Amino acid sequence: MKKFFATVELVFAIVYLHWDKALFFGVVALDQFTKNIVMRSMVPGQSIPLIQDVFHLTYVLNPGAAFGILSNQRMFLLITGAVLIAATAYFYPLLKKSDGCLKLGATSILSGAVANLIDRVQTGYVVDFFDFRIWPVFNVADIAIVLGMGFMIYSILFRLDAGKVEAER
Repeated sequence: MKKFFATVELVFAIVYLHWDKALFFGVVALDQFTKNIVMRSMVPGQSIPLIQDVFHLTYVLNPGAAFGILSNQRMFLLITGAVLIAATAYFYPLLKKSDGCLKLGATSILSGAVANLIDRVQTGYVVDFFDFRIWPVFNVADIAIVLGMGFMIYSILFRLDAGKVEAER
């Protein structure tokens, strides 16, 4: 039993010290896991109502970017994804010294981009499945990207500016 608690304590220490890496790999793993379940249990175009006319699981193969824009532009989307990853890797050391909220946003966006890039590399499509009927169908990676943008916008508008004001006093 002591070994179990020691292992749990070690995992929590690693996650605490490296929460950004844990978030990154957690989002990518959750995204790929959920997409795998959808691909194995549904056929493209199939829709399963969970809350009738409100929330469905709908298996969609998206050949484009958000909302299907740039449809069938696989090479452009692959290159754009690779450039985004390279730019983030280059600038990430600067984020470590910056606001934690900004770092959270960048990590979320990167994890979502990598997860969707995995789909594009493997199949040329991104698997989407959350369907609220009033919004385009999306996936876990898309949620991470949107939340990441929200954190970054919040940080840029409210937190970074406040830090400058505090530094000037």
